[in-house]
Amino acid sequence: MAKTTRADLLDAALRTIGERGFAGASARTIATEAGQNQALVFYHFGTVHDLIAAACRESTEQRVALYRDRFDQSTTFAELLAVGRAVHVTEHAEGNVAVLAQMLAGSRGNEVVGAAVADALNLWVVEVEKTLARVLADSPLLPLVDLGGLARSISAGFVGIELLDGVDPEGATRALASLEQLAVLTETLLSELDNLGPVTSRLVKRRLNALTNP
Repeated sequence: MAKTTRADLLDAALRTIGERGFAGASARTIATEAGQNQALVFYHFGTVHDLIAAACRESTEQRVALYRDRFDQSTTFAELLAVGRAVHVTEHAEGNVAVLAQMLAGSRGNEVVGAAVADALNLWVVEVEKTLARVLADSPLLPLVDLGGLARSISAGFVGIELLDGVDPEGATRALASLEQLAVLTETLLSELDNLGPVTSRLVKRRLNALTNP
């Protein structure tokens, strides 16, 4: 099935940003990359920044959709991190990390692109938060954890690892390994809490609550 002009321009915008950087993504360069007339950028999107914002949102929706089933099947921290590693490998291989770095840089001081980048990142946060709710559903830790905040921390951590991989691949690999070690420790802790008697469990929850809500 042939792609539409609009789809051609969206794809071309991402390729142009990846190859030329955010500053090099003009209406002319994007239209040339798409094999389209420059006027069509303004006809379909109004402005170049609106085109870039749409490309950011729509491409992220497609990327998240590719992994949604795996997110939905994850029931442990280790499985959640396995999805994260798969995302890391695929996005790096397809050049999307370079686009992400340029989008983050270009979003500074640009409300249109900045809002799109925030919306795109939030799509990942939603999937992570749903998985965390499932992982911690029967845990005494659930009432003590800000799931939204934790989901954002994890998502931000992976974004940082993606960017780090571009300049320090070994460091990025170590960071991922450390997250996996943390997942093992967390699951061990949760398992031990489940094995505690009711009296001890209440004492532990009370202590944890005091630590998290001083």
